[in-house]
Amino acid sequence: MVQQKKALVRDAILEGAFRLFSKRGYAATTLAAIAKSAHVSPGNVYIYFGSKLEILYAIYDPWLRARIHVLEEELSAIRSPRNRLKRLLVALWRDIPAEENGFLNNIMQAISVTDPSEGYRSTLVQWLEGRIAKLLMESLPPDRRVRLRKARLAHVIIMAFDGFAIHRHLHPRENPIDDATIDAIAAMLTAAPRGAASSNGVKVPGRPRESANRQRGSRLLRASPRARSR
Repeated sequence: MVQQKKALVRDAILEGAFRLFSKRGYAATTLAAIAKSAHVSPGNVYIYFGSKLEILYAIYDPWLRARIHVLEEELSAIRSPRNRLKRLLVALWRDIPAEENGFLNNIMQAISVTDPSEGYRSTLVQWLEGRIAKLLMESLPPDRRVRLRKARLAHVIIMAFDGFAIHRHLHPRENPIDDATIDAIAAMLTAAPRGAASSNGVKVPGRPRESANRQRGSRLLRASPRARSR
């Protein structure tokens, strides 16, 4: 019974904190407000969590992992590499930053005002970068995987992911990135090298050949007595 009550109190604290973070934001939410929403004293909150940041991580970690798992299942059903990559970028740069009234921005607020010694955790970021790197490689045609395997594209995508979370907070009604930009980035990353077949089977032209006149002129020059005497 005691353990069950503790679990219920902990869940109440997390549920209250989630509501407040989503409505007010991390910076404007106090531990006292979280305690009040859970119907416990501020002192009781510290029995379960060491800080407001720890409460946020307890919410954010499973929240983000669940969304990435759903995204992985969705991407596995998309056959076209370019379309798969476009869906990945739209989810990370547009959909997830907009969920739950821009809840993702809370982690940006927390990191910006927190000293690393206060309990900043890099494990979730490392996990996310690893998952995004895997999804990215799976979304690229085989030839592009070889060419881009050493590039930290996932790291760049996550940095943009953080930026779009802040943008969503500052401009909630504005589309953070348009379809044309997503299309252009996906096209650049999935484009086949010149002379090779692209992801849709269309051969990409190589360097244009010399014109017939230029070729003819070269042959005449090589055949002239003056050219041979040099």
